[in-house]
Amino acid sequence: MNTSSRTTSRWLALAASLALAASLAACGGMTRQQQNTAIGAGVGAVGGSVLTGGSTIGTLGGAAVGGIIGNQVEPKK
Repeated sequence: MNTSSRTTSRWLALAASLALAASLAACGGMTRQQQNTAIGAGVGAVGGSVLTGGSTIGTLGGAAVGGIIGNQVEPKK
């Protein structure tokens, strides 16, 4: 790997880390139902993408279905 590839990889890793930190911080003020919805949408998007080979429609459909399911999940009290 040459120097420019390493530098690019480091910048991408830094950007991904910052995006992850920002997304986790954004969940701080959410209700439990909103958190479940966001988690469901994320998991559904990944699942839809994997099942459809990266199709945009599959990713969006998975996110929508996952968000609906996550919204309806109630934690045990």
